[in-house]
Amino acid sequence: MRSGFRLILNAADDIEVVSTTAGAEAVDAVLRERPDVVLLDIRMPDVDGLTVLRKLRALPGTPVVAMLTTFDADEYILTALRSGAAGFLLKDTEPEQLAQLVRTLAAGGVVMSPKASRAVWQSHPGAAAVDDVEAARVGRLTEREREVLVLIAEGLSNADIGTRVHLSAGTVKDHVSSILTKLRVSSRVQAAPLAQRAGLLDERGRSESGR
Repeated sequence: MRSGFRLILNAADDIEVVSTTAGAEAVDAVLRERPDVVLLDIRMPDVDGLTVLRKLRALPGTPVVAMLTTFDADEYILTALRSGAAGFLLKDTEPEQLAQLVRTLAAGGVVMSPKASRAVWQSHPGAAAVDDVEAARVGRLTEREREVLVLIAEGLSNADIGTRVHLSAGTVKDHVSSILTKLRVSSRVQAAPLAQRAGLLDERGRSESGR
C-alpha cells in the first residue's frame, strides 16, 4: 500500500514523497523530514494510528495529518477527527484523485470522503446524538457563514472559498473564525461534519439540482 501511494504521488510534478514508514518509526520520520502532509493509516499492526496521531499533534509545527482507512465506517474515524486529524479518505481512492486530495490538505482544506462520512454517522447513532446539540448551533450562523461552512465541508481552502464566493482571503478568514466560535469547535475539521449533520450539504445539492 505504501509503495503504491508513493508511486502515485511522486508522479505528480508538485508533490514529493519524502518518506514511507511503519507506524513505530512515523514520529521520528516526521521530525527528520518535516513534511507538510502526513497520510496515516488508522489501523496498523505495530502501533495504533490514533497513538501516532496524538504524538504528531503534540509536536511543534505539526504537519497536516489525514487518516487512511479501508472501511466506509471505521469505528475509529470519529475519535481521529476529534483528536485533530484533517479528515479521512478511503484507501481505494482513485489514483487521479489522490494527488488533488493531498493538494487540498496542503492548502489547509479538509478531506472528508462523502461516502465514508455518511456511513460513520449512520453506524454511530450514539455519537450522532451527542453531536445534535453542536449541529443545532449551525442555526446561529448568518447566511454567508452557512455558505462558507458548506465550502469548508467540501474541503476548500480559504483562498478557494474566496474565489468561489468572491471574497478576499482576509474576509473568508474572518468568517471561518466566526463560524468556529459560534459552533464552539477549535478547527475546520471539527466544523465540517456539522454541516453534514445539519443537512446543509443536502440543501446545497437540492438547490443546485433545481437550477
